[in-house]
Amino acid sequence: MTSAATLLGPVQVRELAERLGVRPTKTLGQNFVIDAGTVRKIVRTAGVEAGEHVVEIGPGLGSLTLGILETGASVVAVEIDPVLAAELPTTVATFQPGATERFSLVGQDALTVTELPGPPPVALVANLPYNVSVPVLLHFLERFDSLERVLVMVQLEVADRLAAPPGSKTYGVPSAKAAWYCRTSRAATIGRNVFWPAPNVDSALVAMERRDPPSTTASREDVFTVVDAAFAQRRKTLRATLAGLAGSGAAAAEALEAAGVDPSARGEVCDIDTFARITEEILARGGFHAPAPRASRRERERRAGDDGAAAAPGDGAAAPDDGAAARHATSADELSATDGPAA
Repeated sequence: MTSAATLLGPVQVRELAERLGVRPTKTLGQNFVIDAGTVRKIVRTAGVEAGEHVVEIGPGLGSLTLGILETGASVVAVEIDPVLAAELPTTVATFQPGATERFSLVGQDALTVTELPGPPPVALVANLPYNVSVPVLLHFLERFDSLERVLVMVQLEVADRLAAPPGSKTYGVPSAKAAWYCRTSRAATIGRNVFWPAPNVDSALVAMERRDPPSTTASREDVFTVVDAAFAQRRKTLRATLAGLAGSGAAAAEALEAAGVDPSARGEVCDIDTFARITEEILARGGFHAPAPRASRRERERRAGDDGAAAAPGDGAAAPDDGAAARHATSADELSATDGPAA
């Protein structure tokens, strides 16, 4: 394939997919970005500049990869699918031969990545793969503290949950944990027709800017344990949901009052700084007395949705084959509740 273009368009995407034997399906959440204008909008919104080092997750056929490289930035792409990963260097060399030295590839499950080649990335820009959007996002924020900003495309509903403020109906585990690392906002809505095939849901861009974590003596892991417990049964009061961790309802109420929180309130009223204060007070009274309660089946299913199980996928980020899909489905649920290996 030869082309004077620097980005993929509808014709090039379909040609690539046909040559590689990739048949995108809505069932597996495989959708390819075919609109160059949308790619440039994503890159422009992300504020990518020449000379920056950017990490991309789930590049698929490379539409967004080429858009980032077009700015003069360097890209390290993380792709789990071996067929797509093998083709990416050729795609870069074909469409932007002058950018090959600024492109590197990690053929690995993003949830297992612990290091990246080249200088530390300052930005993460991605159309995140379906099913694991929030776990992957939290994993990279925790693992790579060089990341100053993030712009990701996810399902509209997931975007709203990530950016939800305390007190809103959509505020929950993803909102609180993301707030540990970043200030988060919804940057733009993306229509369905820029994908092939068009998904059944709208997508949105989520912008995240790194912030200092809460000033607290409690560890991130301990604070996240309290967050998980608070939302395990979100209809219950904090006094009830934190009783197991604190040792009793009375002990939970005492810790909450000391943290300046009404024991009869629910988890959605607490921002991440408040959760940090609550954690400190529980730990000051003898630490955790029991593991965080396991969420109900309905709550686990809802959390899997929070984590983007139906998220509008990245640029053709293929659903993992064989057992990988099942592992990711489990991880999306478990990691939303436990923060996973670093996720």
